[in-house]
Amino acid sequence: MARNIITGIDAGSSLIRVIVAEQKKDGSLNILGVSQKQAGGIRQGYVVNPEDAAKSINSAIKSAGKTSGIPIKRAVISVGGISLDSIKAKGTVMVSRADGEVTDYDVKRVISQSEANRLNISNRHIVHIIPLSFKIDGNLVLGKPAGMIGTKLEVETLFITCLNQHLSDIVKTVESLGITVDDVICSLLAMSHTVLTKYQKEVGCVLANIGASTVSIVVFEEGLPISLGVFPIGSTHITNDIALGLQVPLDEAEKLKVDYGGENSVSKRKLSDIIEARLNDIFELIESHLKKINRQGMLPGGIILTGGGSNLFSLEEIAKASLRLPAKIGTFSLQENHSLKNITASSNNLKEQIFNDPGWSTALGLCIMSLDENSSGITETNRTKGKISQNIKRWFRSLLP
Repeated sequence: MARNIITGIDAGSSLIRVIVAEQKKDGSLNILGVSQKQAGGIRQGYVVNPEDAAKSINSAIKSAGKTSGIPIKRAVISVGGISLDSIKAKGTVMVSRADGEVTDYDVKRVISQSEANRLNISNRHIVHIIPLSFKIDGNLVLGKPAGMIGTKLEVETLFITCLNQHLSDIVKTVESLGITVDDVICSLLAMSHTVLTKYQKEVGCVLANIGASTVSIVVFEEGLPISLGVFPIGSTHITNDIALGLQVPLDEAEKLKVDYGGENSVSKRKLSDIIEARLNDIFELIESHLKKINRQGMLPGGIILTGGGSNLFSLEEIAKASLRLPAKIGTFSLQENHSLKNITASSNNLKEQIFNDPGWSTALGLCIMSLDENSSGITETNRTKGKISQNIKRWFRSLLP
């Protein structure tokens, strides 16, 4: 029997991370190999130099193939960066059966209607279609509407989109290496499967990924993502501020940023002022987004901070003060996160390498979301347009205890 090999490629602006894993017969995921290489040709999450991007991705793929002993021919890739956005739309249809019973066909129809009703998103591609809530005859449905009785079915749907060109460029770059792209998944959603717990998603929280050149956030409530935003500011901007403010070379500025809170020869007060000023800018953008969706100060799960810029000294305290929310640094919560409980590795060192560094969260999340029975059911790309009924079934499965 052929082995079910899953490869997740997280192509960020700073690093390319690849995880090769195998889905076992019992549904568990066994990590076979990993690779991490410096990224080239990618800025703010999109390809600016295809040749350099292909070279760095190819290096990571070959290295992962060597450590896993598996020739990589297919992969699931992440899409992130400045062009990601989200939009909500509603749809309404009349129930098709004469006896008023809602069918799966009606559910597909109403979601398709919400897609037709969305605002103009020219030059953008829908990466994920996520039904947030259903109503039958004006009454909110808790769970699956199929099988219930009524005359009118309504839905509110979240669409996660990105620029057509950005998606096309990353897919073409990977495919130019002879790799078949099986699916494209929003990096934030992949990350949420490894960093967030089910409880945090249920009560309401915001996941913030502080990357090299962007800060991206996704807000969860009642177990589902309800909004997403990306801002053109990241940890590299902090480095640049330090270099200008203290008039030091960029490599020294990066070291000062990483060692912030430790012993160094510069004025701690001045360094603190520079770093905290930029962090306050970041949290103001996040606060503005939460205010726009009426969730400022109203997420009991708080803000979970991850990404390369999340290791800054006193980051949690600044986040708490700025957002008036609980704040913590995101980690792999092995005991609390159901998605991580059935993950093994070919060696203890390999598992420790991944679970001690949340930087692997997106690549691992890609593999988890690709599992046959563990998919969140919210993946919808050009390559899965024929799977909307399967995706809806998986979404309903996520509602079951």
